Amino acid sequence: MTEHVLRGFEVISAYEDKDIHIPERKTIESAGYDIESAEDVILLPRQVTVIPTGLKAFMGADEYLAVHIRSGISIKKALMLVNGTGIIDADYYNNEDNEGHILVAFYNLSGESVTIHRGDRIAQGIFCPYLVSSDDRANGVRTGGIGSTGV
Repeated sequence: MTEHVLRGFEVISAYEDKDIHIPERKTIESAGYDIESAEDVILLPRQVTVIPTGLKAFMGADEYLAVHIRSGISIKKALMLVNGTGIIDADYYNNEDNEGHILVAFYNLSGESVTIHRGDRIAQGIFCPYLVSSDDRANGVRTGGIGSTGV
């Protein structure tokens, strides 16, 4: 029998009064939870822009949230995620730097600016289990946000 692990999304404190929508799956067979932009943002041509979501995610210690760009916005607006797929680790939740705020970094491949409006569905999050190697010796504890686990 498998253990029931809680996982889901919460609004970070800085966005509590901004009517942020908790991500939802749109169909019963969808893998991803649609994630919206928390603000209006202009993505300049051939530049990296970070879009805030106002969200954080909680999950089991042996899980992560994979953040993928939605195919429609990628194809229609010539955008891509800078890191291909964002990985949100379980210990990113409520970290002391940014409370676990999920930020999505886009690269605008086009020669024109692209406007993302607050509430636009920009990404999808998929909760995933992972395995570790039999000789794993990880013993560090996260103390910060993005990039805090080393170079």
